[in-house]
Amino acid sequence: MKSIIVGFIGVLAFLYLINPTAGFFELLPDNIPLVGNVDEVTATTLLLAALSYFGVDFSRLFKREEKKLQVAKEAEYEEK
Repeated sequence: MKSIIVGFIGVLAFLYLINPTAGFFELLPDNIPLVGNVDEVTATTLLLAALSYFGVDFSRLFKREEKKLQVAKEAEYEEK
């Protein structure tokens, strides 16, 4: 049951994000200073949380590949 709810929230967040300017689901108008993009940020956060729940992890996208670094360090150590 929890998977269905999380999936539904993820789908709603995705639908909200692919329709940014049509205004069908616009909760806060984007032209309000400092608050206009809060609804898009919330939808993005919910979508990423739902994807994370189902195993899609974007946090590794911007990290260095630690395995390559470890192999390079081991090769450097073996040379000495």
